[in-house]
Amino acid sequence: MKQKELTITLVAFIGTILFAVYQGHTGPTYPVRGKTTLNGAEIKYKLYRSEVCGKDAEVKIEAKKEDIKGSIAYKRYPTNDDWVVIEMKNEKGFLIGSIPTQPPAGKIEYQIQLREGEDQTTIPPKPVIMRFRGRVPFFIMIPHIVFIFLGLLFAFRVFFKVILNQDTTKDSIITFTFLLVGGLILGPIVQKYAFGAFWTGYPFGQDMTDNKTLVAVLCWIPALFFFKNNQKMKRWAALFAFIAVLVAFGIPHSHRGSELDWSKLPKNETIQR
Repeated sequence: MKQKELTITLVAFIGTILFAVYQGHTGPTYPVRGKTTLNGAEIKYKLYRSEVCGKDAEVKIEAKKEDIKGSIAYKRYPTNDDWVVIEMKNEKGFLIGSIPTQPPAGKIEYQIQLREGEDQTTIPPKPVIMRFRGRVPFFIMIPHIVFIFLGLLFAFRVFFKVILNQDTTKDSIITFTFLLVGGLILGPIVQKYAFGAFWTGYPFGQDMTDNKTLVAVLCWIPALFFFKNNQKMKRWAALFAFIAVLVAFGIPHSHRGSELDWSKLPKNETIQR
């Protein structure tokens, strides 16, 4: 029995790690990577899409030749503002520039133009969208992340126990608890620190992270409370709840996340030249 429990936990852990890697490499905050050529030379780049408020967002591009020049064009997103263009400095093999900090949930779209002699190129082909966020204390962020992924781990355990026709009650309770605390208690606190609002999902907004977390938590209620005397239906409810969690984790983090309404703020207070 202990060997079977260990195997279930190990496989659940592997599944959790895979989803953690997926979440870390998808979504609108994952850096844009690529490469281009300028005068026949390859240039690699990594452009960030998230920055902490109160700190200008540094943009750094590889430039092995001193005569390579670059400029950053940026504007508030989504707006019809004119593009602001700033020149980058060529220092120690890199072109360096910075985008002024913006309010929490404020978004900026930007591109970089590289020039060497008569040759020039723009990276990336489409503007990168960067969102600014408030700083979240580690003692809030770390438990939030840990609890969320522990919820996923125990959800996997529930799935395997359904397949093996084992009782899922204990693991369902643990899953529900971790997701509730990590997602619906600590999650809004993280949101408040980062973007100034506890909740921007339904019915107040379209934040997909808030909405998917709410659905994933609510789906465990039938598995826990509605079918206490019907083990078959209880397992089906647990399986449905697991699928809901899997779908939630399959949606990239911060998809359709908090977005500042620039029309409510004066332009000269939100962007610097």
